[in-house]
Amino acid sequence: MHFSTGKSINSWHPTMVSNTMDRSYWINWRFMLCAIWVLSSMAGASILVWKYEGSKPDGTVEGEVQHRNMGASYEDEAWMPCLSTIHPVWLLLFRVIAFLVFVALLVVNVVVDGASILFYYTQWTFMLVTIYFGLGLLLSAYGCYQYINKVSGDSIDRMRLDSEHSSYISSMNGEASNGPHTMKNPLSQDHQNNRKPAGLGGYLFQIIYQTNAGAVMLTDFVFWLIIFPFLAIKDYDLNFLQIGMHSINAVFLLGDTALNCLQFPWFRIAYFLLWTSIYVIFQWVYHICKSIWWPYPFLDLSSAHAPIWYFAVAVLHVPCYALFSLIMKLKHCLFMRWFPQSYYLAS
Repeated sequence: MHFSTGKSINSWHPTMVSNTMDRSYWINWRFMLCAIWVLSSMAGASILVWKYEGSKPDGTVEGEVQHRNMGASYEDEAWMPCLSTIHPVWLLLFRVIAFLVFVALLVVNVVVDGASILFYYTQWTFMLVTIYFGLGLLLSAYGCYQYINKVSGDSIDRMRLDSEHSSYISSMNGEASNGPHTMKNPLSQDHQNNRKPAGLGGYLFQIIYQTNAGAVMLTDFVFWLIIFPFLAIKDYDLNFLQIGMHSINAVFLLGDTALNCLQFPWFRIAYFLLWTSIYVIFQWVYHICKSIWWPYPFLDLSSAHAPIWYFAVAVLHVPCYALFSLIMKLKHCLFMRWFPQSYYLAS
């Protein structure tokens, strides 16, 4: 595929020269190899989901706090801030603002560039991030309601609980004088044992979060390091809106990450792979039905280098997802050092 540098109504559209409705465009070794990469990724991702998703908490030994399996999620993780000193309403407020900003940008983007802008992976991911914040504000609103009711109930029983806790500590200190014992906090244990497993909305929210984590890293990486330099050389007219949309998604998602207490198990890279694979298959089906420009030059199957591009983008999913995982680990490390008394790290 070749690209023209002349101005057009939508200057970000490449010029389409290959007839994608021609049978020879699809029946060749290039498409077969690309299809193998995509379908293999989907098969591997499906196995990961089947094996790990929705795992129940491990059985507990009497007197011990239960531990979670890799795929287990709890209801309060969707709305609880990671610091006990932050009221859940602040996370709710952040998600409301983020949702309104994302909806506004999507509407402006469609009005300025037309509905065909939704043909791009960036806009697909941008819409998914919008859905994340929309679902998030609903879960946070529900969580704030639960939190307020819980705090009201706790205030009534606070003196009784403190008295029981003090009695427990005194008895344990007395036992410690007669022999070695490991002290356990009964309130912390009770909190862990009484946590509700996440429902469908909670699991969906966690899945969308981790899909966005990889997809946002991928879109911003590809745009700033591959597409932006290429289009700048070709003298394409990229407006402020297009550039901003490849930055604000990461800014708000990282902001939510700093506040929330969601987990980040590695196996959910599967949803990231499935998300990209679904986008690619959608493009294939659409181009079979209609001969039209490809939104990204490396998707064009007429190039002899297409299998290499498809494989490279598939492999790129791993470092993009790993980068966000590293950010999560850095958050845990710093917050445990800065806020040792109030930082909540689910286990």
